[in-house]
Amino acid sequence: MSLDFAYGWSGGTKPRSTCFLLPVVALFWGVLALLAVPTPAAANEELRPLIQALADGGFDDKAEAIKALAATGDPIAARVLEVMRGGDLYQRKSDDLVVITEKQKRERILFDAITGEELETVKSRAVSKVKVNNRLRRQIDGMLGAMTLMSPQRGVRIRAARAVFDRDNVEQLEAVRTALEAEEDTEISGILSQAEASMVLKSEEGLEAKLAAVETLKTRGDREAMGRLRAASADDSMPELADAAGIAVASIERRYEMLSMAQNVYYGLSLGSVLLLAAIGLAITFGVMGVINMAHGEMVMLGAYTTFVVQEIIRQNAPGLFDASLLIAIPLAFLIAGGVGVLIERGIIRFLYGRPLETLLATWGVSLILQQAVRSIFGPTNQQVGNPSWMAGAVDVAGLTFTYNRLWIIFFSLVVLALLMAVIRLTPFGLQMRAVTQNRQMASSMGIRTSWVDAMTFGLGSGVAGIAGVALSQIDNVSPNLGQGYIIDSFMVVVFGGVGNLWGTLVGAMTLGVANKFLEPYAGAVLAKILVLVFIILFIQKRPRGLFALKGRTVEA
Repeated sequence: MSLDFAYGWSGGTKPRSTCFLLPVVALFWGVLALLAVPTPAAANEELRPLIQALADGGFDDKAEAIKALAATGDPIAARVLEVMRGGDLYQRKSDDLVVITEKQKRERILFDAITGEELETVKSRAVSKVKVNNRLRRQIDGMLGAMTLMSPQRGVRIRAARAVFDRDNVEQLEAVRTALEAEEDTEISGILSQAEASMVLKSEEGLEAKLAAVETLKTRGDREAMGRLRAASADDSMPELADAAGIAVASIERRYEMLSMAQNVYYGLSLGSVLLLAAIGLAITFGVMGVINMAHGEMVMLGAYTTFVVQEIIRQNAPGLFDASLLIAIPLAFLIAGGVGVLIERGIIRFLYGRPLETLLATWGVSLILQQAVRSIFGPTNQQVGNPSWMAGAVDVAGLTFTYNRLWIIFFSLVVLALLMAVIRLTPFGLQMRAVTQNRQMASSMGIRTSWVDAMTFGLGSGVAGIAGVALSQIDNVSPNLGQGYIIDSFMVVVFGGVGNLWGTLVGAMTLGVANKFLEPYAGAVLAKILVLVFIILFIQKRPRGLFALKGRTVEA
């Protein structure tokens, strides 16, 4: 029978009734094809026997069942294994069905292990727990890590790769190699290669493979790699491997020593920049004017509290401007601290020139008054000053961690120093200030208002201290005692660098900062400061005018 006859076709003509049968027949075969393809639910039901096997036999049998279930790579299998590890996988006694449970007082809510559908709520005695020991938990951890190595999501894969390296389970070696072959991301493949190398060292593979693994872990070069290489260096079964691992450990240790030195230098420069900010204003009031200003630390404190007030106003009225709070606080802190400095000079200091001891006592009294005033206005507790987003976080460079707030303070301190030197050397006020410093009587006879220069110079030094307070508010507690922690160090920096010399202040601050950080690991923070103080005392005995002494004819008024 021909096809044309079967459909009632005669010659080239197709009757309308038979033409209607064509889509019907196509629909019929399409339905049959759909019925022949297993649905997702049917495909998932293939996991049922593997899940049921988790409750059968002893722990060794369960270990094999875990391997078989994990080998499917199915997300449902991963969820069941995770529940099993957490102790919520049970077997219903009525029909031995393995289910996921949720405790509810003395009852348990049962959920289907595959579909997650809620089945019923039963008494706790109606189900029995699928027991798991620590060995099985470790196995499940490893299997879950291996199952997520093939995830389509990069973030999941990278977390899984790091977890596999951390667990260092040699049973995952083949899974790691399979994932490594399929991985195209350079960062993830690097982590997987390191995980593979760590497992190879614990495996039964040959010497050549283990020597290659040593080189891979040596390249990683962190403390985790060093710990695993140390374990390999203690293995006497392969002397050549032990020697190679020992050499790799020594190389990593040398690298860490260099990193530690570089980190100490960075911390020292960071501390030095803080000392520079705190001392640079004192270099003017003490170094240039010869005034022992014990209230200098309170000028720093006023700058920090100015930052706090600015941020509070912004938080309440314009939160979107918070990232600009420091830029707003810097000129305000300079004006407020500088204005207070001018008032102190005009009201007290100008009557005490030439009497350093009385100046010390008077400014010490002013510092107490300022501290108590701040306590009365803001309270004795620390105030919250936040970091703008551009100062938050850190960056890692060659194993060193650089926090953005410290980097900005180092940069800011150098900018303040450069601006201050420009003011002193390139402006008419700076020329007058240098003239008064070198010879007050001659400067006065040339028509320079020496009293005005004194007031502005003291205000400049105090204003710079206020700017320092803005920076210090980002790394220290803002409290009425903020300035007291820096006043002694500031005097040491100015004396050590050379009284009145800004370059000496820079060198002195950085030198003392680095010296402190190198002494602290051996002597402790307090003893390190004492040793630095003793060194400065001995140094001043040899060079009373500091590292860089000012040159000129200084004639007392």
